[in-house]
Amino acid sequence: MKVNHQLRAFEQILNSYDGSLPLHRFLPGYFKQHKQMGSSDRRWATRHVYSFFRLGNALKTLNNEERLCIADFLCQETLSPVVAQKFPEWINRILHPLSQKIDFIKTTYPDFNLEDVYPLHSHLSEAVNKKEFLTSFFKQPDLFIRVHANDQAELMSRLSAQEIPVKAIGETALAMPNGTKLESILQEGSYQVQDLSSQHTGTYFKPDKWDKWWDCCAASGGKTLLLHSIEPVVELLVTDLRDSILQNLDERFRLAGIKKYHKKELDLLKNNDQVLHHYQFDGIILDAPCTGSGTWGRTPEMLTFFEERKINQFAAIQKGIVQNVIKYLKPGKPLIYITCSAFAEENEDVVKYMLENLPLELEKMELIDGYENYADTMFVARLMKK
Repeated sequence: MKVNHQLRAFEQILNSYDGSLPLHRFLPGYFKQHKQMGSSDRRWATRHVYSFFRLGNALKTLNNEERLCIADFLCQETLSPVVAQKFPEWINRILHPLSQKIDFIKTTYPDFNLEDVYPLHSHLSEAVNKKEFLTSFFKQPDLFIRVHANDQAELMSRLSAQEIPVKAIGETALAMPNGTKLESILQEGSYQVQDLSSQHTGTYFKPDKWDKWWDCCAASGGKTLLLHSIEPVVELLVTDLRDSILQNLDERFRLAGIKKYHKKELDLLKNNDQVLHHYQFDGIILDAPCTGSGTWGRTPEMLTFFEERKINQFAAIQKGIVQNVIKYLKPGKPLIYITCSAFAEENEDVVKYMLENLPLELEKMELIDGYENYADTMFVARLMKK
C-alpha cells in the first residue's frame, strides 16, 4: 500500500511539473497546495522526483515507474520501497560503487547509454571528460562554503560537533553534504556559500591595492565578495539588470562587513555611456548570463526541459555584453570572463570571438572540471586589454 501511495504521489508531481520554475521552487508550492502530504511523503516524493530527472533522456521507451527504479538505484545508497518491491534482488548491489552500478544497468538494459543522460553532450567543451561528466549526474553535488583561513579549524569543529560530515579543501573551502542547514550552527558573515569551482575563479583576479574593479553582472555579489577577500582595499562598482537581485547583494555585503561600494542598475546590452562615461577600470569581472549547463547536477530537471536553441541565444548575449563593457577597461588590465557553462559555444567560442573582434589578448583560460570534486563545472578566462 505504501509503495502504491508513493508511486501515485510521484506521478502526480511529474504530471504537474512543466519546467517553467526550478524544481526546488516548484516543490514547496506544490506541497503547500497538497497539505495532506506528511513530512515522510514529501521527503520520498522529493527524492523520487530528483532521482528520476537525473536519468535525463536515458531509456525513454520504458515506463516512468521502471525509469524511476533505475534512476533511484543509481543515485542512492539505500533501496527505496518502490525499488525494493519491483527489483528486490537489487538490494545486494545498492552499496556498490557507482561505476559498477552503471555497468550492471548496461548489462540489464542494453539500450542504456550514458550520452542519453545529457542530451546536448555534442556541445560540451573539448576539455570535458565526457564519461566522468555524464556519470556525475547520478551524484548530488556537495555544499561548499568559503571561510577565512584563520577560522577554518574552528568552523570545522562546530560542524563536526553537530555530526555534520565536513571536509577541508585547501585553506579556505569546506565541503559538506548538500542540504546541510548552516544557519543555526555558524554565525552569519563567518562564511559564504560558494561552489568550489566558483571559488577557484578567484585565482584569475590578481587585483592590486586601490584598484578600481567592476563586477558588471554582479547578481548577488558572490564574485565581488571573493575579490574583496583577496584584496579588501579595491574600489568596487557592482551592476546588474535587476534591482531586486542587487538588494540581496546589499544584505550579503552588510553581513560580510563591506560598506564602501558603488551600485547601479544597468542593462549591459545597451549603451551606458551616459552613466559610465567617466569610469575607467583596473579590472572587470564578467560572470556572464549563461545556460548554467555546468550546474545541472544541482538542477537535473534541466536535462529534460532545457531547449537547445537557447545556447546560441546566450552566446549572443555574452558577446554583446563584452562589446559594451570592454571600452571601460584600462589598457594593460584584465577582463575576467566566467560562465557556469560546460558548452563550447559559451566558453572557448566566445573567447575566440573576443580575440578576433576586440582589443584583447588571452593570458589564460580553463575549463574547471568540478565533477572531480562533486562541484559545478565552470569556465574562466583572463584576457588583457591591448
